Amino acid sequence: MDSPDCDPEKLHRTYAQFPLINAVVSGWRGCYRHRIRPLLHASSETTLLDIGCGGGDVARSLAKWAARDALKLQITAIDPDERAFAFATAQPPVPGLSYRKAFSAELVAEGAAFDVVISNHILHHLAPSDLAGLLADSEQLASTLAMHSDIARSPVAYALFSAGTLPFFPGSFIRSDGLTSIRRSYTTAELRSTIAPGWTVSPERPYRNLLLFTPTPGERHA
Repeated sequence: MDSPDCDPEKLHRTYAQFPLINAVVSGWRGCYRHRIRPLLHASSETTLLDIGCGGGDVARSLAKWAARDALKLQITAIDPDERAFAFATAQPPVPGLSYRKAFSAELVAEGAAFDVVISNHILHHLAPSDLAGLLADSEQLASTLAMHSDIARSPVAYALFSAGTLPFFPGSFIRSDGLTSIRRSYTTAELRSTIAPGWTVSPERPYRNLLLFTPTPGERHA
């Protein structure tokens, strides 16, 4: 699905099916409860940036969960891919959520700042230099927490995903892209050996790595 000339109908179905697959394997409900919700307030707004948002399902979920908890959360979801941006902006609007077609480096150049910066399943798509750039951008953009969630490579994860998705998701890239993503992803040890100082890796279930950065209060990295 990363190919610019991939089947547009299959890509559209893939974006439409991401909410289901992410609800099962990505763990964002737990990330919200344990890491994001404690940072939110009912009386003052918290800002969050979702980098590489794809079809926007994670950002939509976070916005809805915060609203149900009567907490103020303003989300900006960005993706440089015109196809992802078109799909996301075609969905019913969600209060507190806006989209931009942009790279994180563009927001850094603008001097933008957010309380929380997140991404879902983009680390394994990045070359080492691009990963370093994402982490540097995150340090610039996040004032409270940066959190990048990705698959943790494992033969068991590959086998379970292969078997579990075989009867489902016809006519989309969910199964083929998912298996490719597992093969490309980092183990916990590999990710720890790759990241810059100040970042930590938290292994999570099922077969996930959370890459975390907590800025020093009041400090913005140069």
